[in-house]
Amino acid sequence: MGKMLWKPSEEMIQQTNMFSFMNIVNARFGQNFTKYPDLYQWSIDHISDFWELFWEFVQVKVSTPYTTVVDDPTRMPGAKWFSGASLNFAENLLRYRDDRIALIFKGESLPSTHTTYAELYEEVARVAAALKAAGVKPGERVVGFIPNMPQAIVAMLAATSLGAVWSSCSPDFGIKGILDRFGQIKPKILFTANGYWFKGKAMDCLDRISGILNELPSIEKVVVIPYTETEPDIRNIPNALHYRDFRHSGPVPELTFTQLPFDHPLYIMYSSGTTGLPKCMVQSAGGILMHHLKEHVLHVDLKRNDVLFYFTTCGWMMWNWLVSGLASGATLVLYDGNPFHPEPGTLWKMAQDEKITVFGTSAGYITALQNTGLIPKNEYDLSSLRSVLSTGSPLSIEGFEFIYEAIKNDLQLASISGGSDLNGCFALGNPMGPVYAGELQCRGLAMKVEAFDSDGKPVIEQQGELVCTAPFPSMPIYFWDDSDGKKYHSAYFDVYPNVWRHGDFIEINERGGVTIYGRSDATLNPGGVRIGTAEIYRQVEQLEEIEDSLVIGQDWKNDVRVILFIKMMAGHTMSEALKQKICRVIRANASPRHVPAKIIEVPAIPYTLNMKKVELAVKKVIQNQPVKNKDALSNPQSLDFFANLKELQED
Repeated sequence: MGKMLWKPSEEMIQQTNMFSFMNIVNARFGQNFTKYPDLYQWSIDHISDFWELFWEFVQVKVSTPYTTVVDDPTRMPGAKWFSGASLNFAENLLRYRDDRIALIFKGESLPSTHTTYAELYEEVARVAAALKAAGVKPGERVVGFIPNMPQAIVAMLAATSLGAVWSSCSPDFGIKGILDRFGQIKPKILFTANGYWFKGKAMDCLDRISGILNELPSIEKVVVIPYTETEPDIRNIPNALHYRDFRHSGPVPELTFTQLPFDHPLYIMYSSGTTGLPKCMVQSAGGILMHHLKEHVLHVDLKRNDVLFYFTTCGWMMWNWLVSGLASGATLVLYDGNPFHPEPGTLWKMAQDEKITVFGTSAGYITALQNTGLIPKNEYDLSSLRSVLSTGSPLSIEGFEFIYEAIKNDLQLASISGGSDLNGCFALGNPMGPVYAGELQCRGLAMKVEAFDSDGKPVIEQQGELVCTAPFPSMPIYFWDDSDGKKYHSAYFDVYPNVWRHGDFIEINERGGVTIYGRSDATLNPGGVRIGTAEIYRQVEQLEEIEDSLVIGQDWKNDVRVILFIKMMAGHTMSEALKQKICRVIRANASPRHVPAKIIEVPAIPYTLNMKKVELAVKKVIQNQPVKNKDALSNPQSLDFFANLKELQED
């Protein structure tokens, strides 16, 4: 049982959107729910009723009403949602057109800029007219190789207003990483900035754009947004023009939203690509809209007066998730740059200055912030802050405690977990419930999430595979270039028929809280006992001598032995005494089975571009197997160290 760290007051509970929705459920269906677990159980027992009522609750903008909520709530994959409905995703995100602030943009070391909802609507209208004049039609792809800046959102909304499909990559991707993604989907228009800022340096994008265009003959126009320079030189880029010359000038054109079926494609998201060419997951406009609205309105309790921030790039699903906050009329804060430049408190100063109410980040950032020694609550006025969200990897108990000790003792900390596959969460926050250290508060409404044991049976208070046993609207509608559906099926449904297996190792407790133990494909198995890597990371990364770590299971003498790689904190060195200390801490706080057989110092820990540790890639290297797509890594050179390690050839 984790320690309770926070609990909302009864007054706070009654002011939540969740409480209002629960009361509507009670009135409509003759229930008397007062707590989240009862509402959750109802939502998974009556999935069609839940989504029908939620559709009404958020007042989805449609031109044609639906005829059926879901044709078969037992079919997965293949369930059809809201058949008959015609809508437009961008229209639902641009329902507000007033003088409230829609976007605050803070580029690294630059002053912030503000865009109102009225200004955003006008700019989308101008870019949509330009895209239409360029011949963009429903279903064609428009892409962004772009920093997290307002023009990225404008381009996405303009494209989707026409029914085009949007996809984006962060500007720190290499040429091969871009081609591995965009090369598969054959985009028509590409938006890019001339560069981006990182640690005070201007990083160029245009050289890479020049390098990819020969491999992307489908691109008819490259739209260049000036960012690190006011007049970037685009003469060497075929079919390129400046953003100001592309957007429609003169009187504001009428913005006409193309009305399309609920399951019309909206986004193409990508798997990490560390084991081969990234999978291209196509997601529907209606499915993403409904799923994001559910998470924002009910689980985050997002309202018009909120200021929502997520530290993300345009290459991570949290960008797509953040942008949907426009549908609730909230103010979105966009940040481009290094979160610790020019000082460790950069993001917290921004939280103070922009009065951020919901602050989203990654567990990796929180760990790195701990290591700086900064106590944000002592340096900044965080009185506006009511919620912190964390995802990307499991947040340790110490990470939970750090938030309450160093940032604010009166806020909701929502550790959330899902994936790019569903562009959302399986488990996340509950504004009506308490926060326990190391624990995700709840499973998402209408998400029939369970932990399966090795026999495929649901278990409570026991570790198992994260599965979802009923369909949900934001499931991918298909994978790109997968006409027979084999790639899609093998990604989720090969292990348990008709059940989505996500690949996480979790435990669900009696009160409905969820603990994530890491990726199940990276789960350690010494002596036949399954161990989640997160349990070891939690113990190791609280030690002041250690900056970062990575754990793998090495096949050894007909068994598996645990290997722990350590990156030392500056000013500290590895020693036998430290190794013994690490083993003692792991043995005392996890179990003897968690104790590594080998502890090896490394110069760097490899991460994906979305800042996830790549245990599987390291395991492949030490087993002399090829890592097919190193361009999916932010620091691919770090893998070189792991090849032919002498220590791994010895007992």
